[in-house]
Amino acid sequence: MRPARALSVTASLAGTRLGGFNPAAKLAAAALVIAGLIASASVVSASVVLICELGALPLAGVSLRPLAARTWPLPLGAAGVAVANLVASDAGPTTIVAISLRLLAIALPGVLVFASTEAVDLADSLVQQLHVPARFAYGALAGLRLLPLLGLEWHLIRRARRARGIDAGGSPWKAAALFFSAVYALLVAAVRRATRLAMAMDSRGFASRLPRTAARRQKVHAADWALVLATALVVATANALAVLTGTWHALLG
Repeated sequence: MRPARALSVTASLAGTRLGGFNPAAKLAAAALVIAGLIASASVVSASVVLICELGALPLAGVSLRPLAARTWPLPLGAAGVAVANLVASDAGPTTIVAISLRLLAIALPGVLVFASTEAVDLADSLVQQLHVPARFAYGALAGLRLLPLLGLEWHLIRRARRARGIDAGGSPWKAAALFFSAVYALLVAAVRRATRLAMAMDSRGFASRLPRTAARRQKVHAADWALVLATALVVATANALAVLTGTWHALLG
């Protein structure tokens, strides 16, 4: 039950209108946001992009409750970044706020892309639209599908040790030793499973360089191009407003 539940979380927004967009188009839109905001620490540009992202959520069919359940660490991370910059750097309050807002504006599209995209559709789109090698794309898909098993394997290792009476006995040193030994056991199990997976994929022809046919076609529609163009327009407008207001400046400058 745990693996199935974990897989459903990664694509919990796949049934929304956002989930109907081509995965490659959503990745391109997220990449445009990163490219447009990564080089500058501007309150104006980050605020404009973040406001547009939040305003577009109802149009994409994304409700706030499931989104908040998956993005609650983002505000905490932004606050942590702000505190770290306040303590360890000589940046002004405006720059610190800009960096935090930029973090939110960059991270939110990434969460939306992966929460609204089925892993199989993403791998198919990477191969068909972005021409990623099939061996890499479907290998990454297989690895993603195996990730929930790591959590199940960890619980099994902990329970097996508890059943054998292996306990730290209140000693922090013994607890650390038991933790790292459990991590090592998990690593060994993961390597063995990955080896079997690699052999199974090679036996199915993924090691061959011959052209492969696609069982599931991923098409790029007009709405996908509209998403990319709208994102580019928002990012360009945000940076233009930052330049006009004099708040745009290179982050490393």
